Amino acid sequence: MAQEKLMNRWYVVIGAVLIQLCLGAIYAWSVFTPKLTMSVAKGGMYGFSATQAAWVFSIGLLVFSVVMILSGRMLAVTGPRKLASIGGLVLGAGYILGGLFGSSFFTQLLFIGVIGGTGIGLAYVVPISVGVKWFPDKKGMVTGLAVAGFGFGATIWVKSAGSWFGLVDKLNFFGLGGVQSVFLLYGVIFLVAVLVGSIVMIDPPEGYVPEGWTPPEPVSSKAGSNPGSAALGMVNFSSGEMLKTPQFYMLWVTFLFSAISGLMVIYCIKLFGIDALKAAGMTAAAASAAAGTAMALYAIFNGLGRIVWGIASDKLGRKTSIFLMCLFQGIIMLLFYKMGGTVLTLIISACIIGFNFGGNFALFPAVTADYFGNKNVGLNYGFIFVSYGLAGVIGPQIAGYFKDAAKGGGDPSIWVTPFMIAAVACLLGAGLTLLSKPPKKA
Repeated sequence: MAQEKLMNRWYVVIGAVLIQLCLGAIYAWSVFTPKLTMSVAKGGMYGFSATQAAWVFSIGLLVFSVVMILSGRMLAVTGPRKLASIGGLVLGAGYILGGLFGSSFFTQLLFIGVIGGTGIGLAYVVPISVGVKWFPDKKGMVTGLAVAGFGFGATIWVKSAGSWFGLVDKLNFFGLGGVQSVFLLYGVIFLVAVLVGSIVMIDPPEGYVPEGWTPPEPVSSKAGSNPGSAALGMVNFSSGEMLKTPQFYMLWVTFLFSAISGLMVIYCIKLFGIDALKAAGMTAAAASAAAGTAMALYAIFNGLGRIVWGIASDKLGRKTSIFLMCLFQGIIMLLFYKMGGTVLTLIISACIIGFNFGGNFALFPAVTADYFGNKNVGLNYGFIFVSYGLAGVIGPQIAGYFKDAAKGGGDPSIWVTPFMIAAVACLLGAGLTLLSKPPKKA
């Protein structure tokens, strides 16, 4: 193979980050929830309940994860560049329609949740699949980098709508109001940016090997005993074969338990921060600003966690890294309610939760490739990723339920139970990880 004629593989990383910056907009949902849940009697445009606002977010995540299975199958037919482009068009269209027509719960659920979530699901798998093929020597690192933009993107969209430019308060395209105007603007940006990033979404030639890297031997019993072994990932399982292994279900449940906490906090961090800081004596405006900062820093550390945990897993091994990530997340969720009482500790806890949550998106695609092979990782990871979609329903809905049960009250103690549930789930995930071992193919 004439290596000098190949595209520079780092272009793939640049394109991946650009795509993921747009796909991460769904994590900015919390910036809209105060306006969506403000009662009409108090001047709100929508008057959604906390549960309704959670459902738009939850359905977006669930559709995103289910569509990933479809996109994994489409990838082999359409090719990565075309699939990423389709995803960008659908995502952009969802937000544009949500901006123009999203005045009710049903229309926001349809356009932002279903159509927007479909666009994310179509495009998301492409940078991961392409990146793993160009970087078989650095799977943890490249998956972390490829999806880091998802977390960093949320910061851009949160701060742009909030404290940077105040778009959600200032924009009023066609008399739509701030929330829908932001949807409209973001939809145009997403459509264009994902199309640009898709240009470099191209698989390497068959048999591609990075210069200076020697492919490892296939998995052996010796390699299987070492969770950090480079031999992992050289034996390929079809999706049907993968679904017959206990390891698939162990990974699936671990991802579900680990993701519940992060998705719960993404949904409720602004609502919780306002309740907790107001109870500590802050004004509503100051509490909202501080909670917004915590939310933005959560997103930044979400992106950093994807990179750092990915790189760490190349050294420590995927099993050890997932165990530590779940353990740390469980501990911080146990402390989260108490830490919400001051601005500093709210921000610190948000950063830690975001950092650990971000690790899921580097570690689980990488361990899927390790356990079930590099060749079919796009499709196989889609099946694993359905657990994330279910977590996107469970986590926010638990939080929304307890918030609504308070009947509009601002007592922060309502958050204790949902945070404890999330903490226990993370600790169970850590324990389950200790039981997992790479599968052996007959």
